[in-house]
Amino acid sequence: MTEPNSAPPTANGPDTLEAPDVPHAPDTPDTPDTPDTPDVPDVFDPRRYALGVPHDSYRTLRDHHPVVWQEEPEVLGWPAGPGFWAVTRHADVVRVLKDAATYSSCLGATQIRDPDPADLPFIRSMMLNQDPPDHGRLRRLVTRAFTPRRVDRFAALARDRARALLTAAVAAPGPTIDLVSAVTDDYALLNLADLLGVPDSDRGLLLQWTQRVIGYQDPDEADEPVLGADGRPVDPRSPAMLRDMFAYARSLAAHKRTHPADDVMTVLATDPDLTAAELEMFFFLLTVAGNDTVRSAAPGGLLELARAPKAYGLLRDGKADPATAVDELLRRHPPVLTFRRTAARDAVLAGRRVRAGDKVVVFHASANHDERVFTDPHRLDLARSPNPHVSFGDGPHVCLGSHFARLQLRVLYEETCRALPVLEPAGPPRRLLSNFINGVKELPVATPRG
Repeated sequence: MTEPNSAPPTANGPDTLEAPDVPHAPDTPDTPDTPDTPDVPDVFDPRRYALGVPHDSYRTLRDHHPVVWQEEPEVLGWPAGPGFWAVTRHADVVRVLKDAATYSSCLGATQIRDPDPADLPFIRSMMLNQDPPDHGRLRRLVTRAFTPRRVDRFAALARDRARALLTAAVAAPGPTIDLVSAVTDDYALLNLADLLGVPDSDRGLLLQWTQRVIGYQDPDEADEPVLGADGRPVDPRSPAMLRDMFAYARSLAAHKRTHPADDVMTVLATDPDLTAAELEMFFFLLTVAGNDTVRSAAPGGLLELARAPKAYGLLRDGKADPATAVDELLRRHPPVLTFRRTAARDAVLAGRRVRAGDKVVVFHASANHDERVFTDPHRLDLARSPNPHVSFGDGPHVCLGSHFARLQLRVLYEETCRALPVLEPAGPPRRLLSNFINGVKELPVATPRG
Protein backbone atom coordinates (compact mmCIF):
# COMPACT_ATOMS: atom_id res chain seq x y z
CA MET A 1 0.00 0.00 0.00
CA THR A 2 1.45 3.32 -1.01
CA GLU A 3 2.18 5.68 1.86
CA PRO A 4 1.39 9.39 1.57
CA ASN A 5 4.03 11.38 -0.32
CA SER A 6 5.74 8.24 -1.60
CA ALA A 7 4.81 8.92 -5.25
CA PRO A 8 6.01 11.80 -7.42
CA PRO A 9 3.66 14.78 -7.66
CA THR A 10 1.17 14.69 -10.52
CA ALA A 11 -1.74 16.90 -11.49
CA ASN A 12 -4.17 14.36 -10.09
CA GLY A 13 -2.07 12.58 -7.54
CA PRO A 14 -0.21 13.50 -4.34
CA ASP A 15 -0.33 17.04 -3.06
CA THR A 16 1.76 19.82 -4.47
CA LEU A 17 0.92 22.42 -1.80
CA GLU A 18 1.82 22.80 1.82
CA ALA A 19 -1.43 22.95 3.78
CA PRO A 20 -1.81 25.20 6.82
CA ASP A 21 -2.80 23.74 10.15
CA VAL A 22 -6.53 23.83 10.84
CA PRO A 23 -7.77 23.77 14.44
CA HIS A 24 -10.28 21.28 15.73
CA ALA A 25 -13.82 22.23 16.62
CA PRO A 26 -14.10 23.56 20.15
CA ASP A 27 -15.88 20.46 21.45
CA THR A 28 -13.70 17.74 22.96
CA PRO A 29 -13.84 14.68 20.70
CA ASP A 30 -14.84 11.31 22.07
CA THR A 31 -11.72 9.86 20.44
CA PRO A 32 -8.95 12.41 21.12
CA ASP A 33 -5.93 12.59 18.86
CA THR A 34 -2.61 11.26 20.12
CA PRO A 35 0.47 13.50 20.30
CA ASP A 36 1.98 11.96 17.14
CA THR A 37 -1.17 12.40 15.05
CA PRO A 38 -0.39 14.33 11.83
CA ASP A 39 -1.62 17.88 11.52
CA VAL A 40 -5.02 18.41 9.93
CA PRO A 41 -4.60 19.46 6.27
CA ASP A 42 -6.82 22.06 4.68
CA VAL A 43 -9.15 20.53 2.08
CA PHE A 44 -11.46 23.55 1.85
CA ASP A 45 -9.46 26.11 -0.16
CA PRO A 46 -10.74 25.89 -3.76
CA ARG A 47 -7.36 27.02 -5.07
CA ARG A 48 -5.86 23.69 -4.04
CA TYR A 49 -8.11 21.82 -6.46
CA ALA A 50 -6.84 23.78 -9.46
CA LEU A 51 -3.58 21.82 -8.94
CA GLY A 52 -5.22 18.45 -8.53
CA VAL A 53 -7.42 16.48 -6.17
CA PRO A 54 -5.48 16.47 -2.86
CA HIS A 55 -5.37 12.71 -2.40
CA ASP A 56 -2.53 12.74 0.12
CA SER A 57 -4.46 15.15 2.32
CA TYR A 58 -7.56 13.01 1.98
CA ARG A 59 -5.61 9.95 3.10
CA THR A 60 -4.23 11.78 6.10
CA LEU A 61 -7.77 12.67 7.07
CA ARG A 62 -9.12 9.15 6.47
CA ASP A 63 -6.35 7.56 8.50
CA HIS A 64 -6.13 10.04 11.38
CA HIS A 65 -9.02 12.54 11.26
CA PRO A 66 -11.95 10.82 9.48
CA VAL A 67 -14.41 13.42 10.77
CA VAL A 68 -12.61 16.67 11.55
CA TRP A 69 -13.33 20.37 11.89
CA GLN A 70 -12.25 22.60 9.01
CA GLU A 71 -12.08 26.37 9.05
CA GLU A 72 -13.74 28.48 6.33
CA PRO A 73 -11.52 31.52 5.80
CA GLU A 74 -12.31 34.26 3.34
CA VAL A 75 -11.18 33.16 -0.14
CA LEU A 76 -11.28 34.97 -3.47
CA GLY A 77 -13.50 37.72 -2.11
CA TRP A 78 -16.07 35.32 -0.66
CA PRO A 79 -16.67 35.86 3.06
CA ALA A 80 -15.46 33.61 5.82
CA GLY A 81 -17.84 31.03 7.24
CA PRO A 82 -18.27 29.31 10.60
CA GLY A 83 -16.45 26.09 9.65
CA PHE A 84 -17.65 22.54 9.06
CA TRP A 85 -17.02 18.87 9.75
CA ALA A 86 -15.13 17.18 6.88
CA VAL A 87 -16.18 13.53 6.37
CA THR A 88 -13.71 11.49 4.31
CA ARG A 89 -14.16 7.74 4.95
CA HIS A 90 -16.51 5.80 2.69
CA ALA A 91 -18.63 4.31 5.48
CA ASP A 92 -19.16 7.68 7.14
CA VAL A 93 -19.95 9.41 3.84
CA VAL A 94 -22.60 6.79 3.06
CA ARG A 95 -23.99 7.09 6.59
CA VAL A 96 -24.41 10.84 6.24
CA LEU A 97 -25.96 10.64 2.77
CA LYS A 98 -28.47 7.97 3.79
CA ASP A 99 -29.56 9.52 7.10
CA ALA A 100 -31.62 12.52 5.98
CA ALA A 101 -33.32 12.74 9.36
CA THR A 102 -30.00 13.53 11.07
CA TYR A 103 -28.11 15.21 8.25
CA SER A 104 -30.45 17.59 6.46
CA SER A 105 -30.21 18.92 2.90
CA CYS A 106 -32.84 21.54 3.69
CA LEU A 107 -31.65 23.36 6.80
CA GLY A 108 -28.67 25.06 5.18
CA ALA A 109 -28.87 23.71 1.60
CA THR A 110 -26.09 21.64 0.02
CA GLN A 111 -23.14 23.97 -0.68
CA ILE A 112 -20.33 24.51 1.82
CA ARG A 113 -20.80 28.27 1.85
CA ASP A 114 -23.87 29.44 3.74
CA PRO A 115 -26.43 31.14 1.52
CA ASP A 116 -27.72 34.58 2.37
CA PRO A 117 -30.47 34.01 4.97
CA ALA A 118 -32.83 36.04 2.78
CA ASP A 119 -32.24 33.61 -0.09
CA LEU A 120 -32.56 30.41 1.93
CA PRO A 121 -36.36 29.95 1.52
CA PHE A 122 -35.92 30.28 -2.24
CA ILE A 123 -32.98 27.83 -2.33
CA ARG A 124 -34.90 25.32 -0.20
CA SER A 125 -37.58 25.07 -2.89
CA MET A 126 -35.18 23.11 -5.12
CA MET A 127 -35.48 19.31 -4.91
CA LEU A 128 -31.74 19.01 -4.26
CA ASN A 129 -32.16 21.06 -1.09
CA GLN A 130 -35.15 19.25 0.39
CA ASP A 131 -35.61 16.39 2.82
CA PRO A 132 -38.19 13.61 2.84
CA PRO A 133 -41.15 13.62 2.51
CA ASP A 134 -41.19 16.83 0.42
CA HIS A 135 -38.18 15.66 -1.55
CA GLY A 136 -39.86 12.36 -2.40
CA ARG A 137 -42.93 14.05 -3.85
CA LEU A 138 -40.87 16.19 -6.22
CA ARG A 139 -38.58 13.32 -7.15
CA ARG A 140 -41.56 11.18 -8.13
CA LEU A 141 -42.90 13.99 -10.33
CA VAL A 142 -39.68 14.49 -12.28
CA THR A 143 -39.15 10.71 -12.56
CA ARG A 144 -42.19 10.67 -14.84
CA ALA A 145 -40.15 12.65 -17.35
CA PHE A 146 -36.80 10.91 -16.80
CA THR A 147 -37.91 7.44 -17.85
CA PRO A 148 -35.30 4.91 -19.05
CA ARG A 149 -37.22 4.62 -22.33
CA ARG A 150 -36.93 8.32 -23.02
CA VAL A 151 -33.26 8.32 -22.06
CA ASP A 152 -32.37 5.17 -24.02
CA ARG A 153 -33.76 6.54 -27.26
CA PHE A 154 -30.96 9.13 -27.15
CA ALA A 155 -28.25 6.45 -27.41
CA ALA A 156 -28.03 6.54 -31.21
CA LEU A 157 -28.16 10.33 -31.26
CA ALA A 158 -25.39 10.55 -28.63
CA ARG A 159 -23.23 8.14 -30.61
CA ASP A 160 -23.64 10.12 -33.83
CA ARG A 161 -22.79 13.31 -31.95
CA ALA A 162 -19.69 11.83 -30.29
CA ARG A 163 -18.49 10.44 -33.61
CA ALA A 164 -19.01 13.75 -35.43
CA LEU A 165 -17.25 15.79 -32.72
CA LEU A 166 -14.29 13.42 -32.55
CA THR A 167 -13.98 13.19 -36.34
CA ALA A 168 -13.88 16.97 -36.62
CA ALA A 169 -11.36 17.22 -33.78
CA VAL A 170 -9.01 14.70 -35.38
CA ALA A 171 -9.29 16.37 -38.77
CA ALA A 172 -8.49 19.86 -37.44
CA PRO A 173 -4.98 21.14 -38.21
CA GLY A 174 -2.35 21.11 -35.52
CA PRO A 175 -0.38 18.57 -33.49
CA THR A 176 -2.74 18.57 -30.50
CA ILE A 177 -6.44 18.38 -29.70
CA ASP A 178 -8.07 19.94 -26.65
CA LEU A 179 -10.71 17.33 -25.96
CA VAL A 180 -12.64 19.69 -23.69
CA SER A 181 -13.24 22.53 -26.13
CA ALA A 182 -13.38 20.29 -29.20
CA VAL A 183 -15.50 17.44 -27.86
CA THR A 184 -16.71 17.08 -24.29
CA ASP A 185 -18.20 20.53 -23.62
CA ASP A 186 -20.41 20.41 -26.71
CA TYR A 187 -21.18 16.73 -26.27
CA ALA A 188 -22.61 17.17 -22.77
CA LEU A 189 -24.43 20.39 -23.61
CA LEU A 190 -26.09 19.23 -26.82
CA ASN A 191 -27.20 15.89 -25.36
CA LEU A 192 -28.85 17.65 -22.44
CA ALA A 193 -30.50 20.20 -24.73
CA ASP A 194 -32.00 17.37 -26.80
CA LEU A 195 -33.33 15.62 -23.71
CA LEU A 196 -34.85 18.82 -22.32
CA GLY A 197 -36.17 19.98 -25.67
CA VAL A 198 -34.24 23.28 -25.87
CA PRO A 199 -34.21 24.75 -29.41
CA ASP A 200 -30.89 24.80 -31.26
CA SER A 201 -30.76 28.60 -31.20
CA ASP A 202 -30.90 28.71 -27.39
CA ARG A 203 -28.45 25.99 -26.47
CA GLY A 204 -25.56 28.32 -25.72
CA LEU A 205 -27.60 29.73 -22.85
CA LEU A 206 -27.31 26.44 -20.99
CA LEU A 207 -23.53 26.70 -20.95
CA GLN A 208 -23.63 30.33 -19.83
CA TRP A 209 -25.89 29.50 -16.90
CA THR A 210 -23.81 26.46 -15.95
CA GLN A 211 -20.59 28.49 -15.92
CA ARG A 212 -22.23 31.21 -13.84
CA VAL A 213 -23.46 28.83 -11.15
CA ILE A 214 -20.77 26.13 -11.15
CA GLY A 215 -17.65 28.06 -12.10
CA TYR A 216 -18.21 31.10 -9.91
CA GLN A 217 -15.00 30.42 -7.93
CA ASP A 218 -12.85 30.31 -11.07
CA PRO A 219 -11.97 33.64 -12.73
CA ASP A 220 -11.63 31.87 -16.11
CA GLU A 221 -15.18 30.53 -15.99
CA ALA A 222 -17.18 33.24 -14.28
CA ASP A 223 -18.09 36.72 -15.42
CA GLU A 224 -17.07 39.64 -13.26
CA PRO A 225 -18.84 39.02 -9.93
CA VAL A 226 -21.97 41.00 -9.22
CA LEU A 227 -21.44 42.88 -5.95
CA GLY A 228 -24.16 43.55 -3.40
CA ALA A 229 -24.67 46.67 -1.34
CA ASP A 230 -22.11 45.38 1.16
CA GLY A 231 -19.45 45.09 -1.56
CA ARG A 232 -19.47 41.28 -1.38
CA PRO A 233 -20.16 39.02 -4.40
CA VAL A 234 -23.82 38.07 -4.84
CA ASP A 235 -24.38 34.31 -4.53
CA PRO A 236 -24.95 32.85 -8.03
CA ARG A 237 -27.76 30.71 -6.56
CA SER A 238 -29.70 33.76 -5.41
CA PRO A 239 -32.99 34.80 -7.05
CA ALA A 240 -31.36 37.93 -8.43
CA MET A 241 -28.77 35.91 -10.33
CA LEU A 242 -31.25 33.33 -11.66
CA ARG A 243 -33.96 35.70 -12.86
CA ASP A 244 -33.09 35.36 -16.56
CA MET A 245 -32.93 31.56 -16.37
CA PHE A 246 -36.34 31.35 -14.73
CA ALA A 247 -37.87 33.72 -17.26
CA TYR A 248 -36.56 31.48 -20.02
CA ALA A 249 -37.95 28.37 -18.28
CA ARG A 250 -41.42 29.94 -18.15
CA SER A 251 -41.22 30.90 -21.81
CA LEU A 252 -40.04 27.44 -22.87
CA ALA A 253 -42.77 25.76 -20.80
CA ALA A 254 -45.43 27.92 -22.46
CA HIS A 255 -44.07 26.94 -25.87
CA LYS A 256 -44.13 23.23 -24.96
CA ARG A 257 -47.78 23.43 -23.92
CA THR A 258 -48.74 24.60 -27.41
CA HIS A 259 -46.04 22.64 -29.27
CA PRO A 260 -45.59 19.40 -27.28
CA ALA A 261 -42.76 17.02 -28.11
CA ASP A 262 -41.18 13.89 -26.67
CA ASP A 263 -38.88 15.69 -24.25
CA VAL A 264 -38.52 16.38 -20.55
CA MET A 265 -39.74 19.98 -20.61
CA THR A 266 -42.98 18.96 -22.34
CA VAL A 267 -43.67 16.43 -19.60
CA LEU A 268 -42.90 18.93 -16.84
CA ALA A 269 -44.83 21.79 -18.45
CA THR A 270 -47.97 19.68 -18.80
CA ASP A 271 -47.84 18.04 -15.36
CA PRO A 272 -50.83 19.33 -13.35
CA ASP A 273 -49.16 18.43 -10.03
CA LEU A 274 -46.15 20.68 -10.64
CA THR A 275 -46.35 24.35 -9.68
CA ALA A 276 -44.80 27.08 -11.82
CA ALA A 277 -42.12 27.72 -9.20
CA GLU A 278 -41.27 23.99 -8.99
CA LEU A 279 -40.97 23.79 -12.77
CA GLU A 280 -38.53 26.72 -12.77
CA MET A 281 -36.44 25.05 -10.09
CA PHE A 282 -36.43 21.77 -12.00
CA PHE A 283 -35.20 23.57 -15.10
CA PHE A 284 -32.41 25.13 -13.03
CA LEU A 285 -31.44 21.78 -11.52
CA LEU A 286 -31.51 19.86 -14.80
CA THR A 287 -29.68 22.59 -16.70
CA VAL A 288 -26.86 23.03 -14.21
CA ALA A 289 -26.51 19.59 -12.61
CA GLY A 290 -27.49 17.69 -15.74
CA ASN A 291 -24.97 19.52 -17.88
CA ASP A 292 -22.06 19.69 -15.48
CA THR A 293 -22.18 16.06 -14.33
CA VAL A 294 -21.19 14.83 -17.78
CA ARG A 295 -19.23 17.98 -18.62
CA SER A 296 -16.94 17.20 -15.65
CA ALA A 297 -16.95 13.41 -15.71
CA ALA A 298 -16.24 13.00 -19.44
CA PRO A 299 -12.85 14.77 -19.65
CA GLY A 300 -11.94 13.40 -16.23
CA GLY A 301 -12.47 9.85 -17.46
CA LEU A 302 -10.50 10.54 -20.64
CA LEU A 303 -7.68 11.98 -18.54
CA GLU A 304 -7.56 8.80 -16.45
CA LEU A 305 -7.46 6.68 -19.63
CA ALA A 306 -4.71 8.82 -21.16
CA ARG A 307 -2.62 8.25 -18.03
CA ALA A 308 -3.18 4.48 -18.15
CA PRO A 309 -2.33 3.29 -21.70
CA LYS A 310 -2.62 -0.40 -20.81
CA ALA A 311 -6.13 0.08 -19.48
CA TYR A 312 -7.03 2.18 -22.51
CA GLY A 313 -5.76 -0.61 -24.77
CA LEU A 314 -8.04 -3.11 -23.03
CA LEU A 315 -11.04 -0.84 -23.58
CA ARG A 316 -10.09 -0.10 -27.20
CA ASP A 317 -9.57 -3.79 -28.01
CA GLY A 318 -12.88 -4.89 -26.50
CA LYS A 319 -11.22 -6.65 -23.55
CA ALA A 320 -12.89 -4.47 -20.93
CA ASP A 321 -16.64 -4.17 -20.38
CA PRO A 322 -17.53 -0.54 -21.23
CA ALA A 323 -20.24 -0.39 -18.55
CA THR A 324 -17.86 -1.58 -15.82
CA ALA A 325 -15.18 0.76 -17.15
CA VAL A 326 -17.53 3.74 -16.88
CA ASP A 327 -18.07 3.10 -13.18
CA GLU A 328 -14.37 2.76 -12.51
CA LEU A 329 -13.67 6.02 -14.33
CA LEU A 330 -16.42 7.67 -12.29
CA ARG A 331 -14.84 6.32 -9.12
CA ARG A 332 -11.45 7.73 -10.05
CA HIS A 333 -12.87 11.07 -11.21
CA PRO A 334 -16.20 11.87 -9.54
CA PRO A 335 -17.82 14.94 -11.13
CA VAL A 336 -18.76 16.36 -7.72
CA LEU A 337 -16.12 16.75 -5.00
CA THR A 338 -18.27 17.72 -2.01
CA PHE A 339 -21.82 18.00 -0.75
CA ARG A 340 -22.94 19.66 2.44
CA ARG A 341 -25.52 18.61 4.99
CA THR A 342 -26.56 20.33 8.23
CA ALA A 343 -27.02 18.38 11.45
CA ALA A 344 -30.69 18.44 12.43
CA ARG A 345 -29.90 17.03 15.89
CA ASP A 346 -26.91 16.12 18.02
CA ALA A 347 -25.07 13.05 16.75
CA VAL A 348 -21.82 11.13 17.05
CA LEU A 349 -19.96 10.44 13.80
CA ALA A 350 -16.67 8.54 13.81
CA GLY A 351 -16.27 9.41 17.47
CA ARG A 352 -16.88 13.13 17.03
CA ARG A 353 -19.77 14.90 18.73
CA VAL A 354 -21.64 16.77 16.03
CA ARG A 355 -24.02 19.43 17.33
CA ALA A 356 -27.38 20.37 15.85
CA GLY A 357 -26.78 23.17 13.36
CA ASP A 358 -23.20 22.12 12.48
CA LYS A 359 -22.30 21.86 8.82
CA VAL A 360 -21.26 18.35 7.75
CA VAL A 361 -19.50 18.03 4.37
CA VAL A 362 -18.88 14.73 2.60
CA PHE A 363 -15.89 14.34 0.27
CA HIS A 364 -16.75 12.02 -2.61
CA ALA A 365 -13.27 11.68 -4.13
CA SER A 366 -11.88 10.69 -0.74
CA ALA A 367 -14.61 8.11 -0.12
CA ASN A 368 -13.95 6.67 -3.60
CA HIS A 369 -10.30 6.09 -2.68
CA ASP A 370 -10.82 4.66 0.80
CA GLU A 371 -8.48 1.69 1.25
CA ARG A 372 -11.00 0.17 3.65
CA VAL A 373 -13.35 -0.41 0.71
CA PHE A 374 -11.27 -0.34 -2.49
CA THR A 375 -8.18 -2.49 -3.03
CA ASP A 376 -5.29 -0.47 -4.48
CA PRO A 377 -7.63 2.50 -4.94
CA HIS A 378 -5.26 4.65 -7.00
CA ARG A 379 -4.94 1.95 -9.68
CA LEU A 380 -7.33 2.22 -12.61
CA ASP A 381 -8.96 -1.23 -12.79
CA LEU A 382 -11.59 -1.23 -15.54
CA ALA A 383 -12.84 -4.63 -14.35
CA ARG A 384 -13.27 -3.57 -10.72
CA SER A 385 -16.29 -5.28 -9.19
CA PRO A 386 -17.98 -4.62 -6.89
CA ASN A 387 -17.49 -0.88 -7.20
CA PRO A 388 -19.58 0.93 -4.57
CA HIS A 389 -18.38 4.43 -5.48
CA VAL A 390 -20.41 7.43 -4.35
CA SER A 391 -19.89 9.57 -7.43
CA PHE A 392 -23.65 9.81 -7.91
CA GLY A 393 -24.32 10.11 -4.18
CA ASP A 394 -26.32 7.70 -2.05
CA GLY A 395 -29.55 7.65 -0.10
CA PRO A 396 -32.64 9.66 -1.07
CA HIS A 397 -30.64 12.15 -3.17
CA VAL A 398 -28.85 9.61 -5.39
CA CYS A 399 -28.49 11.20 -8.83
CA LEU A 400 -31.74 11.07 -10.78
CA GLY A 401 -29.91 11.34 -14.10
CA SER A 402 -27.27 8.66 -13.44
CA HIS A 403 -28.67 6.38 -16.16
CA PHE A 404 -28.45 9.19 -18.74
CA ALA A 405 -24.95 10.13 -17.58
CA ARG A 406 -23.65 6.55 -17.76
CA LEU A 407 -25.12 6.12 -21.23
CA GLN A 408 -23.42 9.27 -22.52
CA LEU A 409 -20.08 8.38 -20.96
CA ARG A 410 -20.10 4.81 -22.29
CA VAL A 411 -20.87 6.00 -25.83
CA LEU A 412 -18.23 8.73 -25.68
CA TYR A 413 -15.49 6.40 -24.48
CA GLU A 414 -16.35 3.79 -27.12
CA GLU A 415 -16.21 6.40 -29.89
CA THR A 416 -12.97 7.87 -28.51
CA CYS A 417 -11.36 4.43 -28.76
CA ARG A 418 -12.33 4.30 -32.44
CA ALA A 419 -11.22 7.85 -33.29
CA LEU A 420 -8.04 7.90 -31.19
CA PRO A 421 -6.41 4.44 -31.13
CA VAL A 422 -3.66 5.99 -29.02
CA LEU A 423 -4.73 8.47 -26.33
CA GLU A 424 -1.50 10.33 -25.68
CA PRO A 425 -1.29 13.34 -23.34
CA ALA A 426 0.21 16.40 -25.02
CA GLY A 427 0.62 18.56 -21.94
CA PRO A 428 -0.81 18.95 -18.46
CA PRO A 429 -4.56 19.41 -18.07
CA ARG A 430 -5.99 22.65 -16.71
CA ARG A 431 -8.38 22.13 -13.84
CA LEU A 432 -11.32 24.14 -12.56
CA LEU A 433 -10.68 26.23 -9.48
CA SER A 434 -13.44 24.79 -7.30
CA ASN A 435 -13.94 22.76 -4.14
CA PHE A 436 -17.33 21.61 -5.45
CA ILE A 437 -16.97 20.48 -9.08
CA ASN A 438 -14.11 18.23 -10.20
CA GLY A 439 -13.74 20.08 -13.49
CA VAL A 440 -11.20 19.87 -16.29
CA LYS A 441 -10.97 23.02 -18.43
CA GLU A 442 -8.38 21.81 -20.96
CA LEU A 443 -7.22 18.30 -21.87
CA PRO A 444 -4.59 18.36 -24.64
CA VAL A 445 -3.86 15.07 -26.41
CA ALA A 446 -1.73 14.30 -29.44
CA THR A 447 -3.39 14.26 -32.86
CA PRO A 448 -3.13 10.76 -34.36
CA ARG A 449 -0.10 10.37 -36.63
CA GLY A 450 -0.50 9.17 -40.17
